[in-house]
Amino acid sequence: MVAATDDKASKLGFTNGMVIQERGWDEDTDDDLRADIEDAIDAEMLDEDAIDVVDAVILWWRDDDGDLVDALMDAIGPLAEGGYVWVLSPKTGLDGHVDPAVIAEAAPTAGLTQTSVVNLDDWSGARLVTPKARSGKKA
Repeated sequence: MVAATDDKASKLGFTNGMVIQERGWDEDTDDDLRADIEDAIDAEMLDEDAIDVVDAVILWWRDDDGDLVDALMDAIGPLAEGGYVWVLSPKTGLDGHVDPAVIAEAAPTAGLTQTSVVNLDDWSGARLVTPKARSGKKA
C-alpha cells in the first residue's frame, strides 16, 4: 500500500498555489510534514521574516516558547482575508507538549476562533481562524 505523500498536508487544507508562512521552526519540527506541505503547495514555505500576504501560517509551538497570544498576534499580521493559522504542538507525553486548553484560551485573546484539531503523528494541530468581517464594515 502506498500512502499519498501529501496526506498530512491535505489534513491541513493546503493545496497547490497557496502561500504558507512557517513560524517557530526548530530542529524538532517534523521534516516529513514540512516536505508534504511544500509538495502540496508546490513551493517553499516563507520564513517568519517574510512580509508577503499569506493564505495560512504554520506556527510550531512548544510549552517553553513564550507567550502564545503574542505569537498568534504576530502570525495573523500577514494573513489574507479568509486566512488561518495552524498551531502545531508536540503530543501529550512528548517534550514541549502544550495543553490544548492553553491554545483554546489564547485564541480568542488574539482575536481567533478554534475550528478543528488534527493528529499529525508526533504533533497535534489546532486550526485557528479570524472571525468573519462585520456586515457593516467596508473593505
